[in-house]
Amino acid sequence: MSSDSNRPGQSASSLEEIRAARLQKVEDLKQLGLNPFAYRWTVTAQTADLQAKYADLEAGAEVEVEVSLAGRILARRVFGKLAFFTLQDESGLIQLYLDKTTIQAAMGAADEKAFEHLKQLTDVGDILGVRGTLKRTEKGELSVKVQEYAVLTKSLLPLPDKWHGLTDVAKRYRQRYVDLIVNPAVRDTFRKRALITTGIRRYLEDRGFLEIETPVLQSEAGGAEARPFVTYHNTLEMDLYLRIATELHLKRLVVGGFEKVFEIGRIFRNEGVSTRHNPEFTSVEFYQAYADYHDFMDLTEDLVATLAKDVLGTLKITYQGIDIDLTPPWKRISMHDLVKERTGIDFHQLATLEEAKAAVQDLNLPGIDSCDSVGKLLNEVFEEKIESTLIQPTFLIDHPVEISPLSKPHRSKPGVVERFELFVVGRETANGFSELTDPIDQRQRFDLQAARKAAGDLEATGVDEDFLTALEYGMPPTCGEGIGIDRLVMLLTDSPSIRDVIAFPLLKPEREE
Repeated sequence: MSSDSNRPGQSASSLEEIRAARLQKVEDLKQLGLNPFAYRWTVTAQTADLQAKYADLEAGAEVEVEVSLAGRILARRVFGKLAFFTLQDESGLIQLYLDKTTIQAAMGAADEKAFEHLKQLTDVGDILGVRGTLKRTEKGELSVKVQEYAVLTKSLLPLPDKWHGLTDVAKRYRQRYVDLIVNPAVRDTFRKRALITTGIRRYLEDRGFLEIETPVLQSEAGGAEARPFVTYHNTLEMDLYLRIATELHLKRLVVGGFEKVFEIGRIFRNEGVSTRHNPEFTSVEFYQAYADYHDFMDLTEDLVATLAKDVLGTLKITYQGIDIDLTPPWKRISMHDLVKERTGIDFHQLATLEEAKAAVQDLNLPGIDSCDSVGKLLNEVFEEKIESTLIQPTFLIDHPVEISPLSKPHRSKPGVVERFELFVVGRETANGFSELTDPIDQRQRFDLQAARKAAGDLEATGVDEDFLTALEYGMPPTCGEGIGIDRLVMLLTDSPSIRDVIAFPLLKPEREE
């Protein structure tokens, strides 16, 4: 018996030596008149379908049905006149049963040493095409009894022997292509991400929402409080921003007469990187005329529950060992009431900023000096002391007006707006509100933002005059919402870091790490 001696951990050979040996095999294949980087292969079956269809095939039985597969070699066991390879395609794994007599009978006219060349010139990592019939070995392994094979792509670099044992987590993100090859769970995460994104689009379209794309390059970044990326347009000779939200353009569409619109798109924010933040992320924003934030809390519950049922088959999930119940209805509580419930401090009774700072003095808040209003201080208490404790789905509602520059004032509660944030497992996943439609009020709030920006606040936005003009033409009562798709995928795939659900997260150059 022989094994693939070119895998790390099984040989003292350096990576350069391994690559040189494989390059020589490329030349050997060419000398045989074979192309080590082929053009195509006819595939008639997927491994997962075969495993399911022939699950009841008894040990030792054969099926005279010819199949043609292609995939990557993940393991090789080679004996004298017999070899067993493990082949992986997108759907799963299957064993290749490689018998010298069978292969030579089928390929001998073209290559009288076809079996020897299979043993000598293939390695773990190569992409192979095979044709043959099916059998279940005496040991119970469903196998393709190969009659013909072709090396479709010669791999020049070896796959890691123990990828899961790597302590350099960044390498998994940096070389995602290798991570995907050797880790089926990672492929499953991105498969579920695709299903979740498709499910969101289908859910909204089934309810009459129309997807319309809005610009990524904007002359005024708005729709959120975030530091934007700045770029420069040479022909127009002007600075532009990568969008920090799709909100203001989607609301322009509502002004124009579209009553239900949405966009799934990339958002860019020039801010910190953590397990829950990536500078480039994906969100869905949707807007509906004649609706308010109560309507969208109902919609959000149903949307997330529908996705969980369709993708996972259950509303009771586990996230990092914690049981989460997504069954609606979810708890709804105002920021004032929640802070009072957890800390005993009633911000409704605090008239001035000085009174509020005195009331929270014992909480040791790190950002207290930057809070210039009672509303911001209330939010600081929530973020520092309470946010991480909201494990089960919870709508935090009725935020201070100071931190909600685009939300409509609450219809009966002074000083707050009709806004909600959805928190699950201690992090914000969705943000929605009854939209501010009063252009006079909106201008005043923009002016306050602009003053903060002028004073050096990098996350404050300027005045979007065109958006104000749109509002002056009249926007109907509207509700809008944004959902962070990356964080939602984290929740539904039990992924601890946002980098686990972004195929190619932003990383520093390797030499700087």
